[in-house]
Amino acid sequence: MKSRDREATRQRLFHAARSLFAEYGYEHVTVRMIAAEADANVALVARYFGSKAELFAEVLAGEPSIRQVFGGDTEGLPRRLAEYAAQRMHAEPDSPILRSLERSAGHPEIQNVVRDRLRNVIIEPLARLLAESGEPAASMARARLVTSIFLGIGTLRRLVGPEQGTPADVDRLTAVFAAALKP
Repeated sequence: MKSRDREATRQRLFHAARSLFAEYGYEHVTVRMIAAEADANVALVARYFGSKAELFAEVLAGEPSIRQVFGGDTEGLPRRLAEYAAQRMHAEPDSPILRSLERSAGHPEIQNVVRDRLRNVIIEPLARLLAESGEPAASMARARLVTSIFLGIGTLRRLVGPEQGTPADVDRLTAVFAAALKP
């Protein structure tokens, strides 16, 4: 099989998995479903991705994250975090995969994937940013605190439903994040 054919098959499997995970959630999707959707041999999922969990991790890696909020000056970080949080309170996750992640995060096969995503995409980059401008020893604790606020917003949105954030919400959240990020 030509390299291009292998890559095309790999991409079909990836896109089929992304679509199925988004529609049904991690736990309800089987490797057989992914292969059938991609019109590929089921063994190719293991060959190209290793496992369903590793395929989910690869799909998740391509999804949007909070990382863009970390750019810019550290003085403006609390306000950027507050604006992002207010936006998240109002909207469903932009990505069907992130909605799927909210439903499936506790599944034992992907707990490590979720933990690694939180560490690599949010906690550690934020801790590095905070260490540059303050006390390095406390930066990890502050990064975890901010992450827990965002996780709580996701849980609240899921349980109560999206709510319109107001300018006053942004101001209050700015104060909360400023206090949480203070060295």
